[in-house]
Amino acid sequence: MNDVKKDHSIGAGSGAVAGAVAGAAIGSAGGPVGSAIGAVAGGVVGAKAGDSIAEAVNPTDYHDHFKKEYRNTSYYNADRDWNDYGPAYQYGYDTYGRYQGRRFEDAEADLERDWERTRAESNSRLAWNDARHAVRDGWHHIERAIPGDADRDGR
Repeated sequence: MNDVKKDHSIGAGSGAVAGAVAGAAIGSAGGPVGSAIGAVAGGVVGAKAGDSIAEAVNPTDYHDHFKKEYRNTSYYNADRDWNDYGPAYQYGYDTYGRYQGRRFEDAEADLERDWERTRAESNSRLAWNDARHAVRDGWHHIERAIPGDADRDGR
């Protein structure tokens, strides 16, 4: 598989997982059947969003950019390393498609709530107040590549 195809597959897969989780949560109001239907629908929509983001921002380049630059940010804490920051940047990439078109601040409460699960799975030591900066930088990196996004005000 060539690298471009692989990157689109990664983007679509990330979007599908994020969409399925969101869809299942929304569908849970309808019980187990609602959760299942929501997960499938969310997965399909999420895969499409993830693929379109992968077209604008290559996930491998995104990862490499932040791995190279995270120590140069104003929020970097020398007591933390890439194993802490990497999952936060990945979380920004994975969640952007779910909230595309919304400002980061408008989605932040949902992002904070779901970060705890992601943080536990990835073993990141960043609490939300520290991770939010990396997640937001990740969002803005994607926004700069997608013309007309809601949060493009130069921040």
